[in-house]
Amino acid sequence: MTRRLLLSHLSLAALVLLGLEIPLGFVYTRAERERIVNSANSEADSVAAYAELSVAARRRDQLAERAEHCAERIGGQVVVLAADGTLLAAAPRLSDAEERDLATRPEVTAALQGRPSTDVHASTIDGVHYLSVAAPVGHRAPDGSAQGAVRITLPTDAVHARVHRVWLLLALVGLAVLTGVGAVAFAFARWAGRPLRRLEEAAHRLADGGPAAPVPVTSGPPEVRSLAAAFNRTAARLEHLLASQRAFAGEASHQLKTPLAALRLRLENLEPAVARRARPRLAAAITETDRLARMVEGLLAMARLEEDAATPDPVDVGEVCAERHSAWLPLFEREGVSLVLFAGSVGPVLAVPGAVEQILDNLLSNALRASPADSTVTVELRLHTPARRPLRDSRPCWVDLHVTDEGPGMTAEQRARAFDRFWRAPGAPKGGTGLGLSLVQRLAHASGGEVSLRPAATGGLDAVVRLPSAEPPPVRPRRPTPVYADAARPGHDLSTSLPEVTGPFRS
Repeated sequence: MTRRLLLSHLSLAALVLLGLEIPLGFVYTRAERERIVNSANSEADSVAAYAELSVAARRRDQLAERAEHCAERIGGQVVVLAADGTLLAAAPRLSDAEERDLATRPEVTAALQGRPSTDVHASTIDGVHYLSVAAPVGHRAPDGSAQGAVRITLPTDAVHARVHRVWLLLALVGLAVLTGVGAVAFAFARWAGRPLRRLEEAAHRLADGGPAAPVPVTSGPPEVRSLAAAFNRTAARLEHLLASQRAFAGEASHQLKTPLAALRLRLENLEPAVARRARPRLAAAITETDRLARMVEGLLAMARLEEDAATPDPVDVGEVCAERHSAWLPLFEREGVSLVLFAGSVGPVLAVPGAVEQILDNLLSNALRASPADSTVTVELRLHTPARRPLRDSRPCWVDLHVTDEGPGMTAEQRARAFDRFWRAPGAPKGGTGLGLSLVQRLAHASGGEVSLRPAATGGLDAVVRLPSAEPPPVRPRRPTPVYADAARPGHDLSTSLPEVTGPFRS
């Protein structure tokens, strides 16, 4: 945020400076050019008036002195011509070539013709820029020509130097202003961004399960201080709620398990004292007690899952499936249901600790309740990769865990509602709590995967849990470079076309 605020202030200041300094520089440049032109015109008019008097009084020596004095004062060149183009005075002296070329100059020609306007031409002589101004001498004759002409040439290097200095001064002033604005903007950005950075750090700590440390509310803009105060209240309330949830999750197990176990024990002890015709009701009460105990276990497991946002770690899903298969196999055999495991080499998956075991236990428990005798429940692992993987594809692979039964199955509407808490399908076997599939879904999402229910080919239900693979995606090997047919044409040396083979070769 500090960088963005600093860049925004500097950009705004730069736009303002460009909008002010560039027009100012152009205005100054134009004013300097107009000043030197006006100065040259004034000198030309002054020398022209003196030349008119000197020609009328036939004092050419004084005209030469005046031209020399004016040339020294302005640092340029002064030339006075007669009406026929004859040179009357020149300071400094001109060469023969310059004197011959003088009458052909456009500004001199215009002045000899007595034009009221002044022609200004910029020229370069020996690398020095000059400005030439010509003015007519005396009143125009009846034919419109003048009595003579005065040509003054001024060097413009001084003007260009002043213009360059002004542009440099404007650039330095702009740089100084930008530096000052940058310093002020950086201080302001640090002042405004420091409480926001503290808020961000506190939010990250809170999201990672750290302590909800209060954020200072004494610095920064009023809006940020108000936000910090609201964050402190929210963090304190959230910490209180989490503490209450942790206390409930820790104490509810002992507070609920003990009376449920005592209730079940009392019901079992009542069996000898209950008449034979009332024993089915007693068995039903014991079954409901077991169901209530499993419901409590599921609720506590979901509470612990929502409380602990664990990071997924690599888990050997094949080993876990084999271990849970061995644990559930005796129970399945007692119910007359076959449990088959197809665990290929799929590699590790990413899952939160204990998620795969709980997912398998819930799915196998549901499959056992729904499966009739002499049926089969299948547990299968499949590695799922995209059909067309381009070279160096970085998309992750997935491992699908299938638990398929041969029970009555579910309709599409029932499969859509199967993950709701406490929901049970009509006609479902007794003993379920309606929390198993909801817990499976939460465990899969916490591991970065997903779960879905599909109709099985055998008529039952296929529960598919997709978990991300912990192994990097395979890279498709490059195809070998083909050997073209023209490499074997007559006169072609095959030793220069075929690659060299090193090491043992087996046909």
